[in-house]
Amino acid sequence: MNIPKLADEIICGRRLTRDDNVSSLLTADLTELTQGADRIREQLHGDCAELCSIINGRSGKCSEDCKFCAQSACHGTDVDVYAFLPEDEILKECLYNERKGVKRFSVVTAGRTLGDADFRRALSAYRLMKRESSIGLCASHGLLTEEQFGRLFEAGVTRYHCNIETSRRYFPSICSTHTFEDKLDCIKRAQKHGLEVCSGGIIGMGETWEDRLDMALTLSELGVVSVPINILNPIQGTPMGNMPPLSKEDILRTVAVFRYIVPDADIRLAGGRGLLGDKGRSAFRSGANAAITGDMLTTSGISVGTDKIMLSELNYKL
Repeated sequence: MNIPKLADEIICGRRLTRDDNVSSLLTADLTELTQGADRIREQLHGDCAELCSIINGRSGKCSEDCKFCAQSACHGTDVDVYAFLPEDEILKECLYNERKGVKRFSVVTAGRTLGDADFRRALSAYRLMKRESSIGLCASHGLLTEEQFGRLFEAGVTRYHCNIETSRRYFPSICSTHTFEDKLDCIKRAQKHGLEVCSGGIIGMGETWEDRLDMALTLSELGVVSVPINILNPIQGTPMGNMPPLSKEDILRTVAVFRYIVPDADIRLAGGRGLLGDKGRSAFRSGANAAITGDMLTTSGISVGTDKIMLSELNYKL
């Protein structure tokens, strides 16, 4: 496959599907591939980078058995456990990030879904943030119902986060308490009620390159607007606590491949970005144009301030 020519075709409107030989992206010269991905990003998204931040609104004791997750009650980790945060604490973090120049803010909760009481708390927090700030509001609360999505939208939430995590084939290897179809149905319910969807997955869980291609194609077919790419950070106490780290080359190829297959979406650097020695600088020249940031990530050498400096040096605008 002629990679520069393919990049030109994608810029002009071509979109890759399952009928295309996308596996050729796996053997293409990495420099040529990342340069083409960066060109696609520049032509379709310009030099604007989007930063978002999150708050862990409810932590630990999750009923699901996702093998990568420290918050699962099935695993023996020392993760913090607490109930749904007070809304004034959530608002304080929201306003702090808005002042820092972050564009979107999400409340993320552990667990399969939200029960009635916690869902009411979430709605109240979103209404408060909507009144007191102008930041874009996102939510990540598991497998919600159609009625709940409608109420989230009414409360001011504009985007919902629900990772598909990996390919349909590999999903049963990482989780048995819900299915790949559960994830797809959740995404479609959110979209039905007017919410944009942010959905991606985790690389480095033992999946194949073909699984990564399948995940990217699925996300393209779903029409998501934001694709977070997480790099597995093995956590002791989880079944994936001893997984070997991915190479920088594998990470950059994954970012670039996703840009070719999902060119219209924001490709967002997410969890595990600190495992890259340059904190994501090279990925922002390989097709990425967004990131999860926040001063809660300072232990990884990442903060809103350092991200803004890095992006400015790369000639991005927030």
